[in-house]
Amino acid sequence: MPDGTMTAPAFHVTPRAFAQVAEIAAREGKPGAGLRVAVLAGGCSGFQYSFNLEDTAAEDDLVLDGPAPVFVDPVSLDLLAGAQLDWTDELIGAHFAIKNPQAVSACGCGTSFSIG
Repeated sequence: MPDGTMTAPAFHVTPRAFAQVAEIAAREGKPGAGLRVAVLAGGCSGFQYSFNLEDTAAEDDLVLDGPAPVFVDPVSLDLLAGAQLDWTDELIGAHFAIKNPQAVSACGCGTSFSIG
């Protein structure tokens, strides 16, 4: 940036993922709810992604607005900088998937990862 400050790469949500969050919230009878995306310690590679439907955002969350909101806490956001949330519908099943440029390795299921 011109003033010398740096901005962390953003976390992105695809239109397909936003639409699926809205569909899940409506199906659960919570049309105003959003999806919390978090990174937790654990899994076979060190960190794992967590997805939960929540009614409201926490005060310090990043809130991404779409047909239904997506919430990310500041600690998880550091590990998700530059990543993208998408919805995939494959032969093995439909699920949320994160493409994370910080992940240097991942397990076969794609929900656990490690960073360098």
